[in-house]
Amino acid sequence: MIPAARLQAAIEILDQVITAARDGGAAADTIIQRYFTTRRYAGSKDRRAVRDLVFAVIRSLGERPVSGRAAVIGHARAQDPSLLALFGAAGHAPPALVHGEPAASSGLAPAWLQQMLAERFGPDADRQLAALLGRAPLDVRVNAMRASRDAVLADHPDWQLLAATAHGVRLPSGTNVEDLPEYQAGQIEVQDAGSQLAAATLAARPGETVVDLCAGAGGKTLALAADMRGPEDDRGRLIACDTDRARLSQLPPRAARAGATVETRLLNPGGEAGALADLMGSCDAVLIDAPCSGSGTWRRNPESRWRLTRERLVRLAATQAMLIELATLLLRPGGRIVYIVCSLLPAEGESQLADTQLGGTLGLAPWQSRILTPADDGCDGFFIAQSSRL
Repeated sequence: MIPAARLQAAIEILDQVITAARDGGAAADTIIQRYFTTRRYAGSKDRRAVRDLVFAVIRSLGERPVSGRAAVIGHARAQDPSLLALFGAAGHAPPALVHGEPAASSGLAPAWLQQMLAERFGPDADRQLAALLGRAPLDVRVNAMRASRDAVLADHPDWQLLAATAHGVRLPSGTNVEDLPEYQAGQIEVQDAGSQLAAATLAARPGETVVDLCAGAGGKTLALAADMRGPEDDRGRLIACDTDRARLSQLPPRAARAGATVETRLLNPGGEAGALADLMGSCDAVLIDAPCSGSGTWRRNPESRWRLTRERLVRLAATQAMLIELATLLLRPGGRIVYIVCSLLPAEGESQLADTQLGGTLGLAPWQSRILTPADDGCDGFFIAQSSRL
């Protein structure tokens, strides 16, 4: 593909990404993969170049553009003027530019989200936001049930120790993890350093009854299982729950590969308490990796800035409050609760805990919280809070 044809491909993909962001469709990565599945003539260099351009455009535009063409024009004017010369070129180039046609404006995030983040970070907001839109590293967690971090690092001098974590390692960008013998042997799992720190906050121990209330495909569940390692008859009980059947179904094979014993429970939305009735008041620890805006993971999914609306944020906050109440009911006296969102919006963090007035209504000790950010901690953005049942 000539450069002008690559530009046209990027415009066509961006049209689909913009529509998907508006209507709740597929992620950008999935759209790009599907696009090239039907275009076998595009070589690997073409696919990589188009993908890089698509994500460069997405990262440079805070507000959702009206079209892929407007997105590229706006990006080109602000970041890469050489692209403008490709409009109207020969071959499969996009049509020539027309005076006065729409062009997107560059920015870090939609204005209303940028204001919320400014409230959190104050004068440091621009630095924090810029880091949120950088490229994410490739982190893995060494599975302590299968290997030691020191042994894994000894075999790979180019892998980097993540000192802030107990088992984290950073791999060179572009590494195909699933092809590594360590992955196939269940010795490593892909997991961002921040996610590892969040799971470790629960301090799960052998012999305990632990619930991962929003387990998804089980990344944090497997980290909890490794913390609960010990003699097979003394590992305790680990229950992974979720309302998403497809995601939860990925956990059993992952657990088998990791050497973990995990129970799974598929919950019906609105009927979660009934499905967990037998565990009420008996759990030692509950982890809530709550559904959220994902604003802390914009490095990985920059188009998610275009998906979020005020209405959706309100719905997410209601779900988060329900999950905190449910988790509290599951705990025995003295049991521990950890609430996590991969979000840096105060509405899903401190304000969420304040609005639910948990200390007064649910019998919890005062919350202790921390935030992690790409700019300060080199990992995805997280809000992490912990408490215990009085």
